[in-house]
Amino acid sequence: MKYFVSIGIFICFFTSCSSDKGEYIPIDQNPKLEFEIPSNFPDLDYDLSSNPPTEKGFELGKKLFYDGRLASDGVVSCGFCHIQDFAFTHHTHIVSHGVDGALGTRNAQPLHNLAFMKEFTWDGAAMHLDLQPIIPITAEVEMNETFSSIIKKIEEEPEYVQLFELAFENKEINSENILRALSQFMIMMVSANTKYDKIERNEGAVFTEQEAAGFELFKSKCASCHAGTLFTDQSYRNNGLPIDAQYNDIGRKRVTGLESDIYKFKVPTLRNIELTFPYMHDGRLKTLQDVLDHYSDGMVDSETLDPTFKNSDNTIKGIPMGQEEKEQIIAFLKTLTDDDFLNDNRFSEF
Repeated sequence: MKYFVSIGIFICFFTSCSSDKGEYIPIDQNPKLEFEIPSNFPDLDYDLSSNPPTEKGFELGKKLFYDGRLASDGVVSCGFCHIQDFAFTHHTHIVSHGVDGALGTRNAQPLHNLAFMKEFTWDGAAMHLDLQPIIPITAEVEMNETFSSIIKKIEEEPEYVQLFELAFENKEINSENILRALSQFMIMMVSANTKYDKIERNEGAVFTEQEAAGFELFKSKCASCHAGTLFTDQSYRNNGLPIDAQYNDIGRKRVTGLESDIYKFKVPTLRNIELTFPYMHDGRLKTLQDVLDHYSDGMVDSETLDPTFKNSDNTIKGIPMGQEEKEQIIAFLKTLTDDDFLNDNRFSEF
């Protein structure tokens, strides 16, 4: 299911009271925001023509993203679990924390380059970016709210009334426009200015000897899953994690119902991976060293373990690598940190 609602640039002479003397200031336009695909990136998956980011749409989406009124307790905003300093993840939360101290079962995923992604969440439950926020907003263990309640709350705020009138041609405060505004904010979250990107685009950066060695190892040992510029092939795989009895998370099977999808989770992007710990779908691994140790020595077998990690005789091979190789790979992974994105004031709450 996808939304295909066209929005054009419009001119709106909405007036707001500037003083108690009744003076009004006209607001005359809502220009589109420029969205430029980085030269080393793939084509967009999101159809910008259906919901082009605009100045007021982005402003509205940002306000909604950081507003606790989207949750039943008035506190847990989207930004509560997705903090910019950590590439829009949350370090102190192994799994998501919701209203009234409720705990989810999965680790908050980073938010960047979402317009290039085909599906969302660890199991692909959301097939379109416009639909993804429905899941955390309505989940009892996350924001635990309804859209009808959210609409009632924000209709009482003059700033929201004005922003919706400016952002959307139909001027309506409704669930569709709430979701489209959030998408406009998230669409603009492009992380593409790492050391790796600068090297790929011949912009003068150079790998250190350790980073270069790590890149070669990465290409031979990791890139079959963490593929391309996005560092994910967007597939769903069982990577041999022992089953956590506390959650018994069945992964992709929860969406498809297929036994062949049990314990499979979406291959995550590795961009900004240095800052998005803890790792794995349930946040069980604290460091990149822990992650590589898992792949070299920690996998357990199951019927859906990805064939990549098996020998021809069906025994587990994992990803063989020594400690020096792990250190080299980690050095390369740190070149995927985008300080410009992490410090971009466009996305900050204040």
